[in-house]
Amino acid sequence: MVTMTLSKIFLLAFSFVSLFFFTYTEGRVHAKSRSKHSDIVSHVSLALAPAPQAPVSPSYYKEYSPSPSPTPSPIQSIARVYNVLSFGAVGDGVTDDTQAFKMAWDTACLQNESAILLAPDDYSFMIQPTIFTGPCKTSLVFQIDGTIMPPDGPESWPSKMNKRQWLVFYKINGMSMQGGGVIDGRGEKWWNLPCKPHKGINGTTLPGPCDSPVAIRFFTSSNLTVQGLRVKNSPQFHFRFDNCQNVIVQMLSIKSPAQSPNTDGIHIENTNNVQIHNSVVSNGDDCVSIGAGCHNVDIKNITCGPSHGISIGSLGIRNSRACVSNITVTDSVIKYSDNGVRIKTWQGGYGSVSKITFHNIHMETVRNPIIIDQYYCQTRNCTNQTSSVYISDILYTNIKGTYDIRSPPLHLACSDSVPCTNLRLSEIELLPAQGQFMANPFCWNAYGAMQNLTIPPVSCLLDGIPQFLPQNNIDQCQNNLYQTRM
Repeated sequence: MVTMTLSKIFLLAFSFVSLFFFTYTEGRVHAKSRSKHSDIVSHVSLALAPAPQAPVSPSYYKEYSPSPSPTPSPIQSIARVYNVLSFGAVGDGVTDDTQAFKMAWDTACLQNESAILLAPDDYSFMIQPTIFTGPCKTSLVFQIDGTIMPPDGPESWPSKMNKRQWLVFYKINGMSMQGGGVIDGRGEKWWNLPCKPHKGINGTTLPGPCDSPVAIRFFTSSNLTVQGLRVKNSPQFHFRFDNCQNVIVQMLSIKSPAQSPNTDGIHIENTNNVQIHNSVVSNGDDCVSIGAGCHNVDIKNITCGPSHGISIGSLGIRNSRACVSNITVTDSVIKYSDNGVRIKTWQGGYGSVSKITFHNIHMETVRNPIIIDQYYCQTRNCTNQTSSVYISDILYTNIKGTYDIRSPPLHLACSDSVPCTNLRLSEIELLPAQGQFMANPFCWNAYGAMQNLTIPPVSCLLDGIPQFLPQNNIDQCQNNLYQTRM
């Protein structure tokens, strides 16, 4: 029998009411057919390679249904609960529970009523790399109250399976991933591969396989909520959203060591209408990273660090186009990090970054609290190029705290050929974390203004408007944004 505390019941009820109004109609009416065979065959969640077939109990069809109760739970009239234990999961942290999760997903996804896929507390479930595919017939909650984890390191990873991703959710419309449980990426053995930057001499890398999996990836999905979970030690990014719409991420705890490479907390790419709120992230890379094709992103009340800060980019890699606009980062704390708020682009790219606001951010011993780097390069062999992503209309207000004296408090390094324009600074107060010496800000081809006195003064900004502006970059991005809204 599925038992749930009253608080979890009301949380789930609230989630389903919200999802009901948030879900597009087409996602709820998509139909799928069942196999005529007696065994359950996956129509929806497809493993990246065939996984061993889990034994199915003869009473399988009965076990997923909640048992009758003299006093029905309020959630019963809203959603049915599909407990992975009823589908054969063992939950001992060693047994492969992949098939149980796939069968529970398939069954829940095909229901006409809202459903909860439950990974209960007090269990640890080992899951092979898997794709959970939609769209489902109705909204779905993936309730993680226990612990879920991948195979332990590269040697345990199935040889024929993709090593770049672990759990993928594809074409999902209307889903909440939530709970009081843990997603444990077991990343340490991946970080220790000899190809990782921190393993070679003076930051160099050594030859050998280097692919490492993203823990949780949402791809081509919409109306998503991720909330309440503790996520730790991903081999690479903890969460990644690609080509998604209408995403809410809130009340997460994401943690991995400061020296763990490429462990971004939340990365979004070609994803629009995003809220990332009320979360704590400490890791070995960006707390939040925003890639190309992202618009209308609100980041609020994030505690970030140790980390590499909150970044837009890197953009324009391999001479590619990047369009990013309408991004706000507010009411947040960044501490003991290599960067604060950063915009980074490769030389040779094109497109634009515009209408960005960084407001009310507290810095605590941060190296490069405010940084624009249009010469981003991960090796020493990047050549100078004339094309660049155009950066304009960037607002920095009420950014205060302390900076690591190894770098200047402001570093605004714009492209030689494509200057940054309309950089506005107000209520900036950044003091050295140690000593009394205050470093001067650095500017290069950066046009803008101080709207009031800043500490330190940013007298290196250029006044006015440059003679040459890359109008084609702006027009291409505006056309692209218009097309995405159609």
